[in-house]
Amino acid sequence: MTDEVYVGRAGPDGAANQGWLLGHFMPKGELLHSADVEVKWGVHPPGQRRAAWATDEVRTALLVLIRGSFNIELRDRTVLLREPGDYVVWGPGEDHSWQAGQVETVVLTVRWPSLPGWRLPPGAP
Repeated sequence: MTDEVYVGRAGPDGAANQGWLLGHFMPKGELLHSADVEVKWGVHPPGQRRAAWATDEVRTALLVLIRGSFNIELRDRTVLLREPGDYVVWGPGEDHSWQAGQVETVVLTVRWPSLPGWRLPPGAP
């Protein structure tokens, strides 16, 4: 790695930080530190459910299905992602949770801006 280029592998790199690869929570001064955006590579075993609802969110999020299937649960509906490339975007104030489908599921999440906020304790899905 140089100061201007970082090459990594999403699975192993994200494993140390609940899947998050880039954002405010990375060490300041490193290329992966950003106050503008957060990026997560989420690998979920079959049937895994988020441990708690995310509430009072102030960020916007984009979630893209890479493999498997994924349900994004919002207070007024559930969005079903079934085909690779299916995606959903939700804005500030949208409480949400999720559940992976019946096979290992991989999703890519992008959130902005990157701000300290609601977060599950380490070790929680």
